[in-house]
Amino acid sequence: MQDFFTALFQHTFLQNAVLGGILSSIVCGIMGTFVVIKRIVFISGGIAHAILGGVGIAYYLGIEPIIGAFVFAILAAVIIGLVKLKAKQQEDTVIGALWAIGMALGVIFIYLTPGYNVDLLTYLFGNILLVSQTDIWILIVLNVFIIGTVIIFYRQFLAITFDEEFSRLRGLPVDFLYILLLILIALTIVVLIQIVGLILVIALLTLPAAISFLYWKTPASMMLMAVILGLIFTFIGIYLSFEMNLPSGATIILISGLMYLIAMNVKRINF
Repeated sequence: MQDFFTALFQHTFLQNAVLGGILSSIVCGIMGTFVVIKRIVFISGGIAHAILGGVGIAYYLGIEPIIGAFVFAILAAVIIGLVKLKAKQQEDTVIGALWAIGMALGVIFIYLTPGYNVDLLTYLFGNILLVSQTDIWILIVLNVFIIGTVIIFYRQFLAITFDEEFSRLRGLPVDFLYILLLILIALTIVVLIQIVGLILVIALLTLPAAISFLYWKTPASMMLMAVILGLIFTFIGIYLSFEMNLPSGATIILISGLMYLIAMNVKRINF
């Protein structure tokens, strides 16, 4: 471990990795709490995998993949939100279709892109050790926007999360708030792409919050513990991936998953 901390003070890439982990854990703990309480993990998964279409198109056009991811994330969030609120079709069917279309578009445009780009694997499977200074600034901006919006609409988000119908009776703009919540989740997913990749993004978004949900019942305490757990899991994952030369994203998720299984079984035994 001494070698790791020595390297941490000497190498910028490790400093960026730790800072990226901190930033992602904060926003992940906050938005993951809403995802777990409202039970919209499948919707979040649909948004995440639809983003691959934006990444593929961006690579094909020669622009920054995160721009394509950002655009597709917003589009997917709005479409899924409108389908749930307005359309008569089965919600899970439409989400599955959007999920598949996004993935298919991504695969096709990636295939059409000439050459082999290592950066693409970062977006699919994640590598927190490759987080750049530019990525850090993007993470900071998105964190400020997401956290600021949650602070402004905190009570309204809680209201629609626990009871949409009662919120309508109180005169809250439920449709607007729900789509806004999905957009914030979509932006959180964009933040996490560089950390764990598209394939594993939902796990990091939900597992720390799911653990906190087992032991803490107020939303504020859940958010706080989800942030702390996310920080712990991410740091351990960075350390192990550095020391053992393992894929960072998969290592972080494996640790998170194991801790969730342990927490769930401890809860079951004690209660």
